[in-house]
Amino acid sequence: MPWHAQLDLDYNLENSRCVARHKHTGPLRILHSLYPEGDGICHNVLVHPPGGLVGGDTLDIGIRVKEGAHGLITTPGATRFYRSEGESALQRTSITVGAGARLEWLPLEALCYSGCLAENQLRINVAAGAELLGWDVTALGLPAAGKPFERGSFCQHIEVPGLWLERAHIKAEDRLLMDSPLGMAGHRCVATLFFVAGSKLDKRRRHSALDIAKSIIEAHPLRTTSGATSPDGQVVLVRVLAPVVEPAMALLREIWLAWRSQLWGLSSSSPRIWST
Repeated sequence: MPWHAQLDLDYNLENSRCVARHKHTGPLRILHSLYPEGDGICHNVLVHPPGGLVGGDTLDIGIRVKEGAHGLITTPGATRFYRSEGESALQRTSITVGAGARLEWLPLEALCYSGCLAENQLRINVAAGAELLGWDVTALGLPAAGKPFERGSFCQHIEVPGLWLERAHIKAEDRLLMDSPLGMAGHRCVATLFFVAGSKLDKRRRHSALDIAKSIIEAHPLRTTSGATSPDGQVVLVRVLAPVVEPAMALLREIWLAWRSQLWGLSSSSPRIWST
């Protein structure tokens, strides 16, 4: 029987403390709020107890960060899209960041098992003065376990209306896309780190973000399959291709920490669950 789970999560600034409140239906919820950086930044872990999606399942996630609040969201493990016998599985995330607010959207990877039929949608709206740091990481199959992505499809949709749209439809049987040097060149992990601002970025700030990312990439083993760009005056991106998840995630984390330090003046504080 397919699951339809929904989570609505709101961040509010109350007496100088960022507070998270949520309601949910089905197996989708957040754990207790944590404040490792003080009251101003609320850390949360989003959990889906079944551990993955099968054909027909839908996860709807709605996140609203109210004026002046700052939330950080991650997950305890990969979002797994399992083999389907005909119906598609869908994860749909909508994020709204209010004026002067910040959000860090840092889920671990989406893992596509061979035979899956899946779609992962992310829509972001940012008000004037709001900013978001986030990433999207997709792993196709489990090559290290001898379980390659040999059939099925995965659709990825990331959108900041009016600023940036990225949509990919990956079919396992499309060998030109999967293995060609003009496609994924045999790599099985696709990752994007994004910094999105609700107002046009100061030129020096935007160039600083690009320079930091390019410097880190140049010193990394994935330098030949990674790059930084700014498709709009309010968006800065890092794109990565890797054979497996771990080196791509390590590169994104390094740039994310450098960006939050340079762009927001914050310390290098990773979610505690990543160390467990």
